[in-house]
Amino acid sequence: MNPAVIIPTFHQAVADGDKPLADSIYDHPTPIDSPGTLGRCLESLQHVRGLGQVIITVSHNEAVEKVKAIVDQFPQMHTLVISESEASIIQQRLEQLGFGDTSEKIGVSGYSAVRNLGLVVSNILGFDAVVFLDDDEVVEDPDFLAKAMYGLGKLTKREIPILAKSGYYLNAKGTYLSMSQNKWYNRFWQQGAAFNNWIQKAMAGPRLSRSNHVCGGCLALHKQAYMRVCFDPWIPRGEDLDYLIDLRMYGSDVWFDNQWYLLHLPPQERHEGHRFRKDIFRWVYEYYKIEFSQSQIDLLQIKPSSLEPYPGPFLKRGLEKRIKRTALLRSLVRPDKAAYRKAAALATTQAVLYAQENCNKYFDFQRVWVQIMAQTENDAVLRQALIQAAIAREAGDEIEVSTPQLGLDAGTTGEIHLNLPDEE
Repeated sequence: MNPAVIIPTFHQAVADGDKPLADSIYDHPTPIDSPGTLGRCLESLQHVRGLGQVIITVSHNEAVEKVKAIVDQFPQMHTLVISESEASIIQQRLEQLGFGDTSEKIGVSGYSAVRNLGLVVSNILGFDAVVFLDDDEVVEDPDFLAKAMYGLGKLTKREIPILAKSGYYLNAKGTYLSMSQNKWYNRFWQQGAAFNNWIQKAMAGPRLSRSNHVCGGCLALHKQAYMRVCFDPWIPRGEDLDYLIDLRMYGSDVWFDNQWYLLHLPPQERHEGHRFRKDIFRWVYEYYKIEFSQSQIDLLQIKPSSLEPYPGPFLKRGLEKRIKRTALLRSLVRPDKAAYRKAAALATTQAVLYAQENCNKYFDFQRVWVQIMAQTENDAVLRQALIQAAIAREAGDEIEVSTPQLGLDAGTTGEIHLNLPDEE
């Protein structure tokens, strides 16, 4: 197989540093004036055998030059930087094809939109698989990519296709177990214990087993999966686990590979109350989305009991009450006390309203996604436009590529570092 490695980067402009945390899209965005962790990630990839094209998405235009400077430190690596300029080229083409404005669903802002952008780019350029990494990760295993492709696209003994795979994270202490503590104030929210229960069984089982969990920064998708199912632009976070649920609704699954791993070294979480606030929106939205899906005759029904021991308990009735109790208990002793108190009020107000208003939108877009992927597959116009943009970026020119303006052989890459599949 010929996989593309996709690394989303999430940046925060200096001017956005004083904005309220509630307005922040990402958990821990990299300040534009900070070097961040991308260089460390790319350094580790240099030792991976069989590494092909690396696609790096940039969520903020002000960060493009910084990202390019980091990428230039690895001249032997085949890299392609995708920013708002390239996303605009794709959007222009999608409008030409009659899909209208999809920028909030396939673009540079939001966890799911950025992942969808990476999938569309991979589809345009003809890759038959993708591997998602996060820029705060380190790959220690030279056979990382070979393990990512192990079994992908193959059939199980029961002739079930393996179209999506997740590995697992090791943290700074070298363990795959969650370090979340089972304190009294987490009595109604045993997320760490539930996850540990699941992964210990998965690690003790066969190399490949059906997964109940997804590590979005250690995720491999076969083309047959990402052509059919997109990431949900309306889920605030946890889009990776949500993708597993979406795949199940559409008749597929994610498989867990207990020999495929990497080191995850995220920045220290300083605002746990804010993170819990976003988790409230996430889990309430997921609950209502599953409820809505049961009214759709073309989807497989997902029951929380099929997702035991994790994440099933967080998708059952009574979720809002448990969230509220947990937020109130944590507000008594944890940092960010005020944030937890505000979070408690959200459980039965804003989060529920957001879920009710948006839980049906994904399914409408999902139908459009299949058409988008069919029409952009190996699209010669878009392929040439993206190559032109890459050449312009390498030359330091402003990217102003209009999709009807071809004028470049699709097989020509000039001096840029691309490793694209041959056109069929």
